[in-house]
Amino acid sequence: MTGTQRREQLIEIGRSVFAERGYEAASIEEISARANVSKPVVYEHFGGKEGLYAVVVDREMSTLLQMITSSLAQNRSRVRVERVALALLTYVEERTEGFQILVRDSPMSAKEGTYSSLLNEAVTQVGHILAGDFSRRGFDAGLATLYAQALVGMVATTATWWLDERTPPKEVVAAHLVNLCWNGLTNLEADPQLGE
Repeated sequence: MTGTQRREQLIEIGRSVFAERGYEAASIEEISARANVSKPVVYEHFGGKEGLYAVVVDREMSTLLQMITSSLAQNRSRVRVERVALALLTYVEERTEGFQILVRDSPMSAKEGTYSSLLNEAVTQVGHILAGDFSRRGFDAGLATLYAQALVGMVATTATWWLDERTPPKEVVAAHLVNLCWNGLTNLEADPQLGE
């Protein structure tokens, strides 16, 4: 096995162990045993558990961000919402271990590359889209970030729930999320007030 192949093998095995056990409970001993190599081989490639974890998280973040960004960059507004919801649920379905790693505990030293930092990026992108829509409709564009937080939070929380449920199918879940998002956005009041 070449050095590159070994590195890829260790990343995949590390991904599985981190998903199963979480960062704290995962060990270099278990990762090296599953890869059938000595611990120094893992240290040589990554410097330790934190280095391997950082590579795994970085790859998962890149994959998920690419899926969400490509969904936001194309199509009309409603289709964008549909594609984003479906992209996140597809990621959960196809890369379950990666999603488990992103939503689980991460080292205290991690300032970037966390699920919350990804969600903040999504909020920023959705906020820009909504600000333009709000301006066209005569609404306060300054509130676009608030609505983006609500929309992204709703989709992210539902994806976390769906991680364990897996029912109904992702297309049905996405359709219901879009139903709530889109119909809520379509019927927004320009100056909502709490009922008394």
